[in-house]
Amino acid sequence: MGFTVGEHSARHLRRMVRMFLARWDLVELTDAAELALTELVANVVRHVPDRHCNLLILRRPGGLRVEVTDRCPRPPLAVHGGDELAEGGRGLLLVEAVADRWGTVPLPGGKTVWFECDAKPCSGPPTM
Repeated sequence: MGFTVGEHSARHLRRMVRMFLARWDLVELTDAAELALTELVANVVRHVPDRHCNLLILRRPGGLRVEVTDRCPRPPLAVHGGDELAEGGRGLLLVEAVADRWGTVPLPGGKTVWFECDAKPCSGPPTM
């Protein structure tokens, strides 16, 4: 799906992810997926001049994959090493913290930033 996103778009996109996860019986991934998606959309709002992106939400065996593709060829920047004065890059540290994997794929005229969250295997009913 293609969107032109604004400051309030993440709320609507989080609702979509929540609906897919509920339908796929992966509700335990909701918090992580919502936070990671919010950060990727915020990056589009901040760094992509036309604020246009495509969103792909995929169920994969054992989890979820979300891809955000935009028309800005600059790769995302994740700040490491405690650079408290950096203007940005902390959002990708959050993505790294809540997702099992994430990455970026350069494309002609843009890029895709993606993350994956894995469902944790069920250990069965609690014992008393």
